[in-house]
Amino acid sequence: MTKLPVKTLSQGIQSVPSFRNLVCFLIFALLAPSVFARTVYVDDTLYAPIRSGEGTEYRILHSGVRSGTPLELLERSESGYSRVRTPDGIEGWIVTRYLSETPIARERLETANRQLAQARETVSSLQAQLETVTEERDQLRSAENNLEARAGRLSEELQEIKTVAADSLNLNRRNEELRNENQKLRNDLEVLTAEKERLEANKDSDFMLIGAGLVLLGIILALIVPALKPTRKTDNWA
Repeated sequence: MTKLPVKTLSQGIQSVPSFRNLVCFLIFALLAPSVFARTVYVDDTLYAPIRSGEGTEYRILHSGVRSGTPLELLERSESGYSRVRTPDGIEGWIVTRYLSETPIARERLETANRQLAQARETVSSLQAQLETVTEERDQLRSAENNLEARAGRLSEELQEIKTVAADSLNLNRRNEELRNENQKLRNDLEVLTAEKERLEANKDSDFMLIGAGLVLLGIILALIVPALKPTRKTDNWA
């Protein structure tokens, strides 16, 4: 087994803090970028000068046209310059690579933001219209329910009217039958009354005939009875 010298062991013990410090420094160095890092953006703003000719040696007519400014293209040269007219009416030459057929990102972003704002306004308007339509739909649904309930009540009333009308027709039919029966009874009563009057007249006539017959019979008896009695002469003969 190998033994280390005492001096060497003591030196290793003394070197431990230095190693620890080294490790801490490395960890801090690795973590430092993430601690101090932050997000930054590149500015796309550009000011392009307009010159009187095709080259940097010509006089500057406009100190710098801001990127995104719309320019009227008048001429395009093979020298890398293009002749343009600014909205202020200044005509001159500008480096062609500074020109683009489409708006810059900032302009597109502003346009997109405007469109987004318009879309939000449209959405808000549509939401308001939707709420109005929903409210109108609820009102129409409530009115429809009321109409259905009223239609149900009217249907019941109509059924009652039909029932009453049917009963009325039955009553009219019954009244007609009763009137016919009453008329028939009246006719029978008139016939019976006439028959009674005839019988009473016949009875009076019979009474008169009987009375006359009785009077005649009395007269006959008054004439015959005395004739049937024997005379006094006959009595004497006897």
